[in-house]
Amino acid sequence: GLNVSRGSVSSMKGIQGDETSLQISAPVQPGNSGGPAIDKHGAVVGVVVSKLDTVAVADATGDIAQNINFPLRSSLAKVFLMSTGIDYSEALGEEVVSPEKAAELLRASTSLVECFR
Repeated sequence: GLNVSRGSVSSMKGIQGDETSLQISAPVQPGNSGGPAIDKHGAVVGVVVSKLDTVAVADATGDIAQNINFPLRSSLAKVFLMSTGIDYSEALGEEVVSPEKAAELLRASTSLVECFR
């Protein structure tokens, strides 16, 4: 099923200043990779790719970091889509969408992709 979580962009860069990603506070669970990170208008701002290794951080600092996750910037996702010939459209609306409306938009525009070995 579709899971929608709320969070915010907490940094415009990823780990060690990585400019290809953003840092978000929305919780990320196993299986969320490839899922969209959207803004308050429902536009995709990134594609979830990783989360902070909290065990390694806890071992190094003695503290458990929470909700430090990383989507790839949408501009890079667009490059991928264009290079593979996949059509997409860009949201231009300025209307703030409710969480329920966001879930509807995401349900209509995302698909589960599973890879088996």
